[in-house]
Order: sequence, then structure tokens, then C-alpha cells
Amino acid sequence: MIRDIVIESRSYRSFDETQKLGEEDLRTLIDTARLCPSAVNRQPLKYRLVFEKDEVETVVANTAWAGMLKDMTFPPEGHHPAAFIVMCCDTKICEDPNGCKVDVGIAAQTIMLQAAEAGFGGCMIGAFNPDTIGEKLRLPKKIVPVLILALGVPDETVFICNVDANGNTMYFRDKANLHFVPKRALDDIIVE
Repeated sequence: MIRDIVIESRSYRSFDETQKLGEEDLRTLIDTARLCPSAVNRQPLKYRLVFEKDEVETVVANTAWAGMLKDMTFPPEGHHPAAFIVMCCDTKICEDPNGCKVDVGIAAQTIMLQAAEAGFGGCMIGAFNPDTIGEKLRLPKKIVPVLILALGVPDETVFICNVDANGNTMYFRDKANLHFVPKRALDDIIVE
């Protein structure tokens, strides 16, 4: 059921490096994403597949992860993702990359849900410099990175918990290094 896949599709930041994802795995995810709705049906999204070890390490080095966990480094050394999908806006189709953000959200969630269904996990990363990533991956100037999806087989467990009495939504790790993500209650998000 879709609810189970949504619960399973968490932001994972530690991966089993012995498990690989190849070009065909990534192409399958993109093939589904290309069928998603698109504003005015412009379809401005383009995807750069990153699965070769040297390029994966380049992306890891040029992204920031888990900004709320100040005293930790993610992904941990030896637990990097197997691949990335760099979601880009083709500025020949949509001049302002901000104009394709709804499309990005729809496609990114679709990719992450399908990845979860296939036994993979990942993390959506917005903390990067588009110019640097574009240069490092030798993207044409008209192709602007807007979101990066890290993918692999997670080697950590992420738990959903309730927001505390103070309304704190900040994710955290406990003493056993288990990751918790507080979610608001249903009654707290419905406006009457």
C-alpha cells in the first residue's frame, strides 16, 4: 500500500557500500518520473545519473547533509550512497529554475517512493552550490541542478515519532545512534 511505502521512504544518510545501483536501476526510476504531471506540460526536468565511484565521491564532497545534526558527519566514511540522481532544470524550456520547483517535488517524491518499493532508500539534498555541481559534472550551462537525490541500500533505521509537547519538529539521534523524525499529529495539520 502507498502508506507503507511512504513510511518506508525516509531520509537515509548511511548506506551499505557493498550494494550497488547501476545505470539501468537509475534509468528505471527516471522512466517512471518522466510520466509525472508537469506544470503546463512543459517537462523542463533533465536528470544527470551519477553511479561511477569517482563521480559519486565528487557529489558527496560537494553536498551538505543533515544540517540539524551539528556534531556528526554524513554520510559517514565507508557508508556513502551507491548513486545520485541530479535533478536539473533545462533553462531553454523554463528560464527560471525556480519555475520548475513543483515539477521537481512531484518527480522527486515519485523517484523516492519507487526506490523504496525496489528496496533502496535515499535522501533529497538541497544543500549544494548548483554552479559547482554543474561544473564538476560537466553540465551544459542551460542545465541547472535544482535537487540531488542520494540513493543506495540504507544501513540505518529511521523511526517516525510524535512531535513533542513544545512542537519541536527537529530530527535527532539517540545515544544508540538511531535516527528519529518527529511528525505532527493529524488533528494539528487540519484547518477547520
